[in-house]
Amino acid sequence: MSFLHAASKIIDTTDSDLWIAGRGTPCFEFPASLEKRFAELAYSVPGVEQTSRICTRIVSFRKPDGDEQLVTLVGAESGAGPRFPLPLVSPAQSAMQPDSLLIDESAGKLLNTTGPLPLQVELNDRRARVVGRISGFSSFLGTPYAFASYSDAAHFLALRTPETMFILVKLRAGAEVENVKRNLQQRLPNTNVLTRAEFSRKAQTYWTSQTGAGTAILGAALLGLFIGIAVVSQAVYATTMEHIEEFATLKALGANSWFVVKVIIFQALASGVSGFLLGVALSGPVIHRAQSLIPWLAEQRGLSMAILPLTIAICIVASLLSVRAALRVEPARVFRA
Repeated sequence: MSFLHAASKIIDTTDSDLWIAGRGTPCFEFPASLEKRFAELAYSVPGVEQTSRICTRIVSFRKPDGDEQLVTLVGAESGAGPRFPLPLVSPAQSAMQPDSLLIDESAGKLLNTTGPLPLQVELNDRRARVVGRISGFSSFLGTPYAFASYSDAAHFLALRTPETMFILVKLRAGAEVENVKRNLQQRLPNTNVLTRAEFSRKAQTYWTSQTGAGTAILGAALLGLFIGIAVVSQAVYATTMEHIEEFATLKALGANSWFVVKVIIFQALASGVSGFLLGVALSGPVIHRAQSLIPWLAEQRGLSMAILPLTIAICIVASLLSVRAALRVEPARVFRA
């Protein structure tokens, strides 16, 4: 879940209703170029209140000590939204500091930007200043995010004048999103017009299904699921076989098959819930310690309770092997010498 949130963090932080991207753009990190004039053309569509631009690219970052590191530079206009990290002069103004950057705290040691601010650095062989630190924008690509104003980012990226990468569209109150989206797509046929939610899901799908990182994480999750089923199944089966004589006694006393099944399922659920509570208690400290190695890792609120039904389902499935063994035992076994 942390990986999915990190994959679409930049998109989700904007307050735009629609995104206009170049054809074939799979996610935010790998954009196709757009013509800057498309931002003006979008104004001709009824329902559009405001447009703003975003550009991004991986560039070289020269640290204060002279070492170099690749970073993902993100430049946006103030219309991207109040939650979007921008080097503003003050929170109450939309004016931005020139040649200024914001760096996430998680990249402080990597970029050597933990000292007093501002720090003089170079970005793509151009002078820049780190004026602030932010949190919550850790990158999983190995290239930390650096945020700047759109004009500064275009300068650092040597972006051509008629070129941009993303156009954000904010709609007027009461405008129908689907109608405006359809009209924009007709007006700009060589682009992809997506709602923010659609672009967010598209980015998450790309990183989870079309990259090695997503495949590895999904594979690890499925492996954990199968191991959980196997471990619980073996534990319940071993407990059942240890007390097979007791089940024979129950059947000899007249217990029907359904009563035996309920006993085994109850044992499995008791083991599963106990393990669930222990796992929840340990996950918080483990995640907290792991964040030093995986900065984008975060504890997901409410996820533990969402996992509880899955835990119960695993216990029930895992108890089926034990149910078969208990049902096959003969009641007469208890009377054998």
